[in-house]
Amino acid sequence: MNSSSAYKKKLIEVALPLDDINAASAREKSIRHGHPSTLHLWWARRPLATARAVIWASLVDDPSAHPEEFPTEEEQQAERERLFDILRELVIWENSNNPRVLDAAKAEIHRSMGDDVPALLDPFAGGGAIPLEAQRLGLKAYAQDLNPVAVTINKAMIEIPPKFAGNKPVNPRSQAERPLDTWEGNTGLAADVEYYGNWMREEAFRRIGHLYPKVGVPKEQGGGEATVIAWIWARTVKCPNPACGHETPLVRSFDLSKKKGKEWHVEPIVENGGVRFEVRPGKSDREGTVNRRGATCLHCGMPIGFDCIREAGKHAELGIRLMAVVGEGDRARLYLTPCEEQVQSAQVKKPSAFPSVKLFGKAQVNIGLYGLNETADLFTNRQLTALVALSDLVNEVREKAYIDAIKSGMEANDTGLDGGGTGASAYSEALSVYLQFALDKVIDRGSTLCCWDAGYQKIGNTFGRQALPMRWMFAESNPLADSTGGFAGSVRWVSEAVASLPTSEPILGSARQFDAQSDCGIRNIMVSTDPPYYDNIDYSDLSDYFYVWDRAGLQEVFPKQFGTMLTPKEEELVAAPYRFDGGKREAKRYFENGMRKVFSGLTRCVISDVPMTVYYGYKQSETAKQGAAETTSSSGWETILQAIIDSGFSVTGTWPMRTELVSALKSSMNALASSIVLVCRKRPDDAPICTRRELVTALRRELHPALDKLQAANIAPVDLAQSAIGPGIGVYSRYAHVLDADGSEMGVRAALQLINEELDAYFNDQSDGTDAMSRFCIELYTQAGFNDVKYGEAEVLANAKNVSIQAMEDVGLLNADKGIVHLLTRDQIEMKTSLTQPAWLLAQQLTVLLDKEGVEGCAKHVSQVSLADAERAKSLAYRLFTIADRRGWAGEAFAYNSLVTSWSDIAGRAHELLRFVPVQERLEF
Repeated sequence: MNSSSAYKKKLIEVALPLDDINAASAREKSIRHGHPSTLHLWWARRPLATARAVIWASLVDDPSAHPEEFPTEEEQQAERERLFDILRELVIWENSNNPRVLDAAKAEIHRSMGDDVPALLDPFAGGGAIPLEAQRLGLKAYAQDLNPVAVTINKAMIEIPPKFAGNKPVNPRSQAERPLDTWEGNTGLAADVEYYGNWMREEAFRRIGHLYPKVGVPKEQGGGEATVIAWIWARTVKCPNPACGHETPLVRSFDLSKKKGKEWHVEPIVENGGVRFEVRPGKSDREGTVNRRGATCLHCGMPIGFDCIREAGKHAELGIRLMAVVGEGDRARLYLTPCEEQVQSAQVKKPSAFPSVKLFGKAQVNIGLYGLNETADLFTNRQLTALVALSDLVNEVREKAYIDAIKSGMEANDTGLDGGGTGASAYSEALSVYLQFALDKVIDRGSTLCCWDAGYQKIGNTFGRQALPMRWMFAESNPLADSTGGFAGSVRWVSEAVASLPTSEPILGSARQFDAQSDCGIRNIMVSTDPPYYDNIDYSDLSDYFYVWDRAGLQEVFPKQFGTMLTPKEEELVAAPYRFDGGKREAKRYFENGMRKVFSGLTRCVISDVPMTVYYGYKQSETAKQGAAETTSSSGWETILQAIIDSGFSVTGTWPMRTELVSALKSSMNALASSIVLVCRKRPDDAPICTRRELVTALRRELHPALDKLQAANIAPVDLAQSAIGPGIGVYSRYAHVLDADGSEMGVRAALQLINEELDAYFNDQSDGTDAMSRFCIELYTQAGFNDVKYGEAEVLANAKNVSIQAMEDVGLLNADKGIVHLLTRDQIEMKTSLTQPAWLLAQQLTVLLDKEGVEGCAKHVSQVSLADAERAKSLAYRLFTIADRRGWAGEAFAYNSLVTSWSDIAGRAHELLRFVPVQERLEF
């Protein structure tokens, strides 16, 4: 872009139905069967609803871009609402493959873009949500990632399905039973995944089934035999007490089931210098033997420090003991005392060959303290044996499927997937990719880091979070069972996900291993990406857990992609200090330089007609005091903004995207939105230079109206500060350079501080327009919350606000007694209303009513006051949220956030209630 030029604003640069998008994204977490995320685990995945909405709104023009069609603000808003309705339908999960909804969405894209709809590039494709949704909307998608596991996931989502869309399954059963059926989309491919997965499971049972015997069930629990779902093990350590020296189990809790009415526990019985375990009904009345301080010996009661346990682990002196067996009952889990057969069946020699690599970084930092240094250390010998057997079968199933494919009439072409093939060889390789994913699911729930969840009565996965945590008790799954952790169930999950992948149009996607810092060579494309989050996740270190097994199963399919022993680490863009001998500064510099290089390269790629969108996780906040001011910043956040701006982009908008339901935020309001979407345009070459003073003037001129619009839209207070960054940093980034008072260039951190200051000034301006009593309450709340202050201090503040302590006590705002003053809590205030009541009192009343009586109770209360008072109370809630959030008062912040987010419903219901009040009795609303 050589000079300043007008561009058509896209919907994402003006407005979005944010609540609807966030609600759909939050709901997506509860949708499992058929969701593409169930193909394979990946960390910090973007919700499909968010990715879909962002791509679509980046392509569709905002009505203000067409003044000839929509000359007035009213007409523009009406058209915007029509577009919002399309988007609201589009983000609903059930409409993911709905032809009517998708066709309407695509029609709007073509209406704005004509026939020149660009392809989309995601240089950090990761879990593949963005390329997948681009393909769903009719765009050619380019997915790039340095990590070979991520690349394989993207191939399985956007590259492989279109190659075989509409194909009949090749397996003999389908050929014999349904020879004339029509197989739409990926249903034929999914059917073959399930058929050959079941073949693998049956073959595995023939080879290793004897290692997983059924368990005898006592008569009082139904008798007979049951398939084992899980074996519950405890790690053990030798007591360091010289007078004891016995082996003692390390157990967090002895409870096996906490389900009401069906409680079961393990009872450890100490006898003859040993410990045996009995499974009994009811809750355990015994504390676990491990807590945050260390362990306790069951034999002598001596405390055992973690240093002792770690030393034992490093010398391979930690043992394991079988505590309980979980069987599959007719209608419930069966909790059983382990018999000798179950103990002996687990005594398996380590297989002669198995894949294993050294663990690094966050994958090793916790468990490495206990001697678990390689991937193979995370499995029992029986688990390793089962995984090796299934891995061998992934390679064997390719040959079987290849023969069947040729018999079914598929072209006997030896060109594989890596060579772009679409014949029998490529198809059999595609099946092995999905079956390897099923094996990876078994691996995720088949390590000694999997816990037994006594609440849900199921096995947890290895990666409950973005690290590998140490487990003292672990649950060993049965890979041959149909329950959680079994291969058959894993195959079904993968098959259902394959069947749901979009194939409405045969648009071939492209996924390749590529370093984002290099020039991709593609031009005139739109870019939407979710880059690494500074030092939050070390993707390569974590993914090595899967990579070693994927390499064993898929190296023949993708020889170059799986050519190295480990995933690439040197080129990975994360701020990992251990890769720089512990140097945080060097890690930070590497991340900053790398991100600047990435976005500088993207300026050559992006099409000028469409904004670039960048997701960023806004969670690593740090508070810094500068004089009297307190500011919140984030190293990764600043870095990504600085890199984008330094590379020649300006930020035209920021949108907080939430994947947690609002109720889930109550315990931790500091989580903020799951990510912010930055909307960026290439900055004109002739962009001006300005001074700090000119920037402040521009911020004051433009930020306050923008905040008015955000508040009018009832954007959640928890998201307001992040949303305000958009118009604020947009002002800053439109300039080529901003010069500070000393002539030096102002960086992003200083700009963010100015934006925060203007945000405070905005709320202070609103407070200045509030009644004097409320201004007193705001100030006292800021200083002390609802805690006691000395009467003299409160009186000084009251005098400054020109109000009296007595008058405020009479109104019901505070309590003054025996030289002490405190604001009345919400449980203490009265629910009376008046035409002149302070905004503070109304805001507190409404938060109480919302919590106790919901929207209906609030609406009744609002209907008894004026619109002006009600709006002042809502505006005050924004201010109070900011105060509470900065003080770390999560419950308080949640209350005010809930009030604002419910305001539309409250106001709407209040209007309805007023319709039934005689005209002469109505107050203005």
